[in-house]
Parts: sequence; C-alpha cells; structure tokens
Amino acid sequence: MSGPWVVGVDIGGTNLVVGLLPLEGGAPLGLRSRATVPERGADAAVADIARMVGDSINEVVGLHGGSREDVLGVGIGCPGPLDLEGGIVIATPNLGWTDYPIRDRISKALGLPATLDNDANCATYGEWWQGAGQGAETLVGVTLGTGIGGGLILDGRIARGASGSAGEIGHTTIDLNGRRCACGNYGCLEAYASGPNIAARAREGIEAGYESVLSELVENNLESITAATVYEALVLGDEYAHEVMLETAKILGVGIANIVNTLNPEVVVVVGGVTRAGDHLFGPLRAEVRRRAFRSAVEACEIVPGDLPETAGVIGAAGIFIAEGLEG
Repeated sequence: MSGPWVVGVDIGGTNLVVGLLPLEGGAPLGLRSRATVPERGADAAVADIARMVGDSINEVVGLHGGSREDVLGVGIGCPGPLDLEGGIVIATPNLGWTDYPIRDRISKALGLPATLDNDANCATYGEWWQGAGQGAETLVGVTLGTGIGGGLILDGRIARGASGSAGEIGHTTIDLNGRRCACGNYGCLEAYASGPNIAARAREGIEAGYESVLSELVENNLESITAATVYEALVLGDEYAHEVMLETAKILGVGIANIVNTLNPEVVVVVGGVTRAGDHLFGPLRAEVRRRAFRSAVEACEIVPGDLPETAGVIGAAGIFIAEGLEG
C-alpha cells in the first residue's frame, strides 16, 4: 500500500494527534501524539503539528513506499467555535486561542491543501464512517474530554448549521442558575460532565467531608484529581466514586434526552475517556434518557460507546478532507 494518503490532525484540549489515512479508509498509519500546552500559544501548536506530520509521513513512506507527493492534503479538527469558510478559530475556551487562522497556518507549514472542521464533527464523522455509527442516516456524536462537543449527521451528511456551530451540545443549558462554564454561560452540560468538571465535582465532595480512596490515590493533593482518577477509584470499588459516576451518567442522560427529543436520531455515539466506565456510565445514562425522552424516540435510538476511542478525530478529519477537500 503506497498511497495516496491524507493527513488527519486532531487538536484537543489535552492532546495533539496526527496520522495518515489511505483514501479508502482504514486504520491510521504513523500515528503521533503529544500533549497540548495552551500556554505556549497557537503558533507553537502549529509548529508541533508540522513536526509530527513530517515524522508521520517519513515513517509511512519508509514502510509502505511511495513519496511525499502521494500525500494529497490534510484534514484538521479543532475545538470551536470556528469560521469554517475562513478557516479561523474564533475562540477556544479550553485552549485560549482567538481569531487564529489555523487552517492556512497548518496548510502553509505542510505545503498541503487543508480543510478545517470542529473536532467533535470530525470524531462524529469518524465513528459514522468507520466506527460505531456505520450505516446510520441520522446520528449524533457526543465527545467527552476537556470539554463536551457534539456533531450531527443528518441524512448521511454533516449538519453544520447557519454559521458552522451546529452540534454544540456541551453548551446547551441544563441548569438555569448552574455552574459557570468556560464559555461564560451558566449551567452548561460541559460545566458538569466534561473531564475536568467531573474531577471538580469529585474534589468538592471530598472537601465537603465525603470519605473516598480518591484522597489516597492523589496523596491528599486534591487538585491532582482527574476524571481518570475517579475511574481508578471506581474500579477499586470506592462508593463515593460510584456516586460521582452515577450523577455524571444522569447529567449526561438529561443532555442526551434533549437531543433524542429534538433530533430523533437512530444512533447516539458517546466518545471519550469517560466511556471506559462502561455499564457504570451507560446503564444509568440510558435509564435517564428513557425516563425523560419520548418513548417512540427512545425505542428508535441506540446509545452506544464509540468504536474508535483514540483515533476517531484523526479518521474523521482525514475523511472530511477526502469527502470535501478533494472536490476542489
């Protein structure tokens, strides 16, 4: 297999991930990942991405033959909101970038044509194209990470809305007077059920007096608690961690019930590290959706974890370039 290939770039609040995909799809080749460091700024992230992609191309060409000319372009997934036509990051609450021309900077750094889409759209497209949502005409993706994103596939196509911001599920309000969100609003779904906010809720409970093995796992440095730590405590049978995960599942169930009633999808795919909690998450989540959403809509909808836990964003970003970037 000597190409042609397309680069997928997944920019997240926690990690930058890149890889190469053949045009017909398949597992990404030459995967590279490194931590995102928001404090270094967007230019530093572009430089990191350019080095990672260069290393990835060299590895893939070395193993499979061909040349750099067999790489046709790059699809980029980035948190938003975005100006998709201009290729600009308008604002990224979890990265601190504003009005940054990310598409053209990466395109210039690599010497390749590029497309830009919301990172959650990319993860959703990846799961629809090659993952848990294959064959669905109407699918919603919910991405749980540093933030909470969403993507919509309607009639087999990404629905982006009038200004490109459709699917911002994490910033739907679930509590009128709730917790402040990084976006500036109050009561957003993200303010409760993103990775950092799961950790924050767990930490607040311990500070209020709940007993938990979480304190021991972080050697009483409560600021070190993460969503992964909560999962670790859950595996150890910690009752308080179980309560945090149960509440998280119910909160997500509220948000997804709103989606199910609004869009009546065939499939809701939930992706992100939190899904490692398995039935501890999905059991009560599905029960909450059944309790709140219309019965006919619930019966028509599967709520499933993603099949591509580490690579959905890379696959989807490359897939969007293949579907849309090659047309030009």
